[in-house]
Amino acid sequence: MNTLKKDIFLDGAHIYLRSLDEKDINGNYRYWLNDPEIIQYNSHGRFPVTPEKLIEYVKAVAQSNTALVLAIIDKETDTHIGNISLQSINWIDRNAEIAFLLGERSFWGKGIMETAGRMLISHGFETLNLHRIYCGTSSENMGMQKLAAKLGMTQEGIRHEALYKGNRYFDIVEYGILRK
Repeated sequence: MNTLKKDIFLDGAHIYLRSLDEKDINGNYRYWLNDPEIIQYNSHGRFPVTPEKLIEYVKAVAQSNTALVLAIIDKETDTHIGNISLQSINWIDRNAEIAFLLGERSFWGKGIMETAGRMLISHGFETLNLHRIYCGTSSENMGMQKLAAKLGMTQEGIRHEALYKGNRYFDIVEYGILRK
């Protein structure tokens, strides 16, 4: 039997994580960062995202040693449904920011990001030898706040009126988790 070999970096039960690739730009990824509903709680959407900008981004993160950006792939359909990353990796202080983007709406509310988050946090602590992983989210983003709690993160503080979106300022709630 001839099986097609897949570029699997981290493997889960229903998803796998692989490097972000230029071919992803030809799918729905190119539309996610311009979609008001998908980006409503983050800093995207201030400038239009074009295929050319995405190509530059994919090339840059492929060469980076301070960002690990991975595509989230649904195993059943082999579809790119989102991204997850460790970014701003600080090799001296041993910490990084985790970021989530679930672009395909049909996968919302199914625990995909909890699974992907557990996989990447484990990789960050066990393989990259990080000591702390953190994230921040809009005070309005209850889904991300619940996800942070499910991932074992604790609320560390609030940056008041730190995000400007839709003619309003929002607080950013900060979360973190330490390696045990």
